[in-house]
Parts: sequence; structure tokens; C-alpha cells
Amino acid sequence: MSALKSLVPARFLTLTAHLVIIITIFWSRDNNIQSCLPLEFTEDQYRTEDTRLTVALSVTLALFVLELAGFLSGVSMFNTNQALLSLITHSSACVCLSFFVFHQWPCWTYWIIFSICSVFPAVLELFLLLSLRVL
Repeated sequence: MSALKSLVPARFLTLTAHLVIIITIFWSRDNNIQSCLPLEFTEDQYRTEDTRLTVALSVTLALFVLELAGFLSGVSMFNTNQALLSLITHSSACVCLSFFVFHQWPCWTYWIIFSICSVFPAVLELFLLLSLRVL
């Protein structure tokens, strides 16, 4: 039982850390957009990459709402499998997104991080919510 008690706060902290990093990227996405573009770029290229990154970050925030709703409502709070999966994926996302920001990785790498670390746990959270007929 003590392992379960430590998973709940650890999961909450990693969810919160991932959310903070996403919001930070959202507010300061200019440097990341410029790293996605060639040295000389047009305004249209900049707007296109800005739109792509804004959509990706917005969808990530929507998935966070889904996952936090399931967690804070108690549906998946004490589910050990979901807690471990969420803990692993969101802590991995924190590390990867830190490299994404500090090393100015290309924007296509965000989609890989997004699909593994945000979509996968959110889809499983949705399955948990639907299996309990909460929605």
C-alpha cells in the first residue's frame, strides 16, 4: 500500500511539471520556431511553423485537461497501472521537452514527444473513463 501512496503525489508532480514546461514553450515559442526554419526564411514560413507549433501545444493542453479530469476526479488516481504509465511518460516528456527547449531541436521532434508522452497516456485515461461510464 505504501507504493500506491507514493505514486499518487509523484504522478501529480510529473503531470504538473509537464504542464508547466508546455506552458513555458507556448509562451516562448519564438526561439523554437526559428530553430525549425532555415537561416533565411520568409514571413509565410514563420507563420506556418508558428501555426503548427501552436496547434500541437493546444492539442497537448486539451489532452492534459482530459488526463487531469480523470486523475482529479479519482477515476484513475488509485489505478496503479495508469499511475506508473503516466509517471513514466510524463517524466520522460519533461526531460525530452527540456532538451527540445535548451538545444533547440527541430519542430518535428515535438510531434514524436507528443505522440508518445501525451497521446498514449491520455487515450488510456479515456479508456478508463469510458470503462467506468463516467463520461
